[in-house]
Order: sequence, then structure tokens, then C-alpha cells
Amino acid sequence: MRDFYEILNVSKNSSKDEIKKAYRKIAMKYHPDRNPDNKQAEERFKEAAEAYSVLSDDSKKAQYDQFGHAGLNQGFGSGGGFSGGINVEDIFNSVFGGGGGFGDIFGGGFSNSRKRNFDGNDLKIKIPLTLEEIFEGTSKTIKIKRWEKSGENPKKCLKCNGTGEMRFVQKSFLGQIVNVKQCDTCDGLGQSGGRIQKTANVKIEIPAGVSDGNYMTMEGEGDRSIKGGSNGDLIVYFEEKNHQLFSRSSNDIYVDCWIDYHDAILGVEIKVPTLSGFVKMKVPSGVKNGQLLRLKNKGISEVNRYKTGDQYVRMNIDIPDKISKEVSTIIKSLKDAMGENVSFKKIKN
Repeated sequence: MRDFYEILNVSKNSSKDEIKKAYRKIAMKYHPDRNPDNKQAEERFKEAAEAYSVLSDDSKKAQYDQFGHAGLNQGFGSGGGFSGGINVEDIFNSVFGGGGGFGDIFGGGFSNSRKRNFDGNDLKIKIPLTLEEIFEGTSKTIKIKRWEKSGENPKKCLKCNGTGEMRFVQKSFLGQIVNVKQCDTCDGLGQSGGRIQKTANVKIEIPAGVSDGNYMTMEGEGDRSIKGGSNGDLIVYFEEKNHQLFSRSSNDIYVDCWIDYHDAILGVEIKVPTLSGFVKMKVPSGVKNGQLLRLKNKGISEVNRYKTGDQYVRMNIDIPDKISKEVSTIIKSLKDAMGENVSFKKIKN
């Protein structure tokens, strides 16, 4: 069983603010909304909540410091054991605020997984983008299917008895942990019927500079509420397509270029493709095979910032398999003039 201080990466002398800050960091990283269908992340999220529930409470922390996990399980010390159930989402909401949502944050933030059951459900979609679209920014109109009201009278859901939630109790060394999940029969509505699935067109303005895995939230564009609550949100994830010419690392762009060996020796001016069109670039004489030449500010701009990446051109020197006698004579003359230059270096593993 892991140590609570190790879980939150804090020391016994850490202040409450430091403990809270450490929990916030881990909770945001491993929250189920950020890691759908990831059991390992879900366990880390629960583990952090358990640790925080003890270390943020003075009496429980003192009990844990003196007796360890045994003190929590068996009631050592004056305060008694840590009995009863804890709800990991309640702990999360107590730190982040009851709303749970973090708005339109690229690559960060998430929506509340325990919305009131009369709110519409959030929808999640993926949009593939080319590097050119990411470079320029783009606008897309997509079709989605979402639930809307119908003229049918709804009936109470029998599976969740109208609550819209299913509660599961899990035993742990702290007692019972209550996990609350949305009813999969009524989608958290607490009722069946009274709605119909329709197709809607949604226009999305995508700013330049997004990355694979980033997402944005379209508020109110998810399932419609049919019980007087708020409409759900549409969460749009971005997926970067592979490019036939360019590769991307952070905001920098890379491309390979092949030149003849005589151009590598003498230097040459070439036209290089970029995401904004062709530009001229001078290749210096004596360029090495594999050398990277930089085109400043020809990469991708950061989202909502002024910083722009660069483009790097990797030089590949093309040496022919066969050459003419005339060329061979010229190269031999060059070799005689320059002399031999053979050296060896240790290969770094």
C-alpha cells in the first residue's frame, strides 16, 4: 500500500496549501474526463483523493503520521478510525469548486462528470486536421446527432428509479468509497421517452496552432435538456493528420531536402516548400549530410500567442552510384589538390 505523502509527492512538513496544490495537479492529470476508459488513470485519481482526504484533515493526518495506514483502518489514537464512505468526485469538487467545468482550455480543463441529471449530456467528437489547416486556422461545419425534446410523455427510468445515477460501493483501507456513475439506460435523465435524436449542423472556428489531442468546448451544443436544465456541451478533439512532406515537433516543422554532392561542396540557392509557400534559402558551401538549416518563423504559431516556431531543412547529399570518366578525372584532381583526410571517432551508444 503506497504512502500518502508519496502519492501526492509532498513531505510531512508540507503546508495545507502545498498539499492542496499537489492534489490539484494530480487530479487534473488523471481525472476520468481527461482519460476516458483508462483504468490506471482512474485508480490514480481515486488514490490521490484518498490521500488528500486524510492529509488535508488535521486529526486524520496526525493519526496517519503516528500509526500509518493501520491507524486509519483500526481506529488507533483519540480520533478513532476513518470510517464511512468517501466520494472521490465530492473531494474533487471541494477543491476545484462545485461547478467542475474549466471552460475552453486547450489541452487542459475538463467538464463535470457529475452534471445534474436534468442537464443535457455532453457530446465528444474528433476532427482530423491537416498541417495546413493547423497553420492557418480554419472553420468547419460538422453534423452531429443529439437528443432533443419530443411530444412523447416521459416515464420514470426503472433501472435507476428516476435518480439518473447508479451508485457502486468499493471497499478500501479507508472504508467504503462510493463511485457515482450516470445511468446508462436513461443517460442520466431519470426517465425514458420524451426525446428524439436529431441531426444538427454546428459551425466550429478553429484557431491556428492547435495540436493533436487539444480540444475546445462548444457550450450548449450537446444534448438538449428535456427537464428544464442546461443543454450539454459539445467537446471537440483535434486530430492531426500525417503529412506527405512535413513532420511536426511542437511548433517546429521539419522537411528533408536532397542536393547533389557538387552543390554541397560549392553551396547553392534552392527553393524550399513551407506551409505558407516556397521560399528561397542559401545552402552554404561545405554543408554536411544530415545538417539542419533553419528558416526562422516558418513554423506554427502558438494558440492565442505571438510566438512562432521555425522550419528546419535536413540536408541529404545525393552521391551517384556511377559517374562519367570526365567527372571522375575532375574529382581525382580535386582529391590530389586537397590531399587525403581520413579520421575515426568513437560512436556514442
